[in-house]
Amino acid sequence: MKTNKDFINQAIRVNHAGEFGAKRIYEGQIKYLKDDKDIELVKHMYEQELKHLDYFNDELIRRDIRPTVLMPLWNKLGFALGAITARIGAKTAMACTVAVEEVIEEHYQEQIDKLKKNQKEKPLLKKIKQFQKEEAEHKDIGLENDAINSPGYTILTMCIKRASKCAIWLSKRF
Repeated sequence: MKTNKDFINQAIRVNHAGEFGAKRIYEGQIKYLKDDKDIELVKHMYEQELKHLDYFNDELIRRDIRPTVLMPLWNKLGFALGAITARIGAKTAMACTVAVEEVIEEHYQEQIDKLKKNQKEKPLLKKIKQFQKEEAEHKDIGLENDAINSPGYTILTMCIKRASKCAIWLSKRF
């Protein structure tokens, strides 16, 4: 049975991995998007992801939690996902954002529901709520910028969501 400490360690590890993956997706998109307006939108989201990543990196260090051993994989796959979706076009890059952020929003909600019962982790709960709100904002930005009109939107987002859920599952365990 998982203890509260195990849950907290796992949550911080997987959140760190997810924010790192998001950082790499946005770096791939920034490199390959063509329109300055699209690049500026992505840079806004990227800057927020960097703050999320810094927070979880600090938590890893402060609590002496090891990061996932899969970081080199998330490094390559995150950048590739961002680069490929941006090369297809801005709408596809936004569809990628919608898919990933929808999964992260749900993932954070699961953690919020568990953390509400833990009085000692109020600062962590507050940060995760803040980050969830910002991830929802990213999803909305994607929707407002024509993500749904990306070629193959339904199949693309379904595949990205499944891959994101798989990455979460793996990062929790390894």
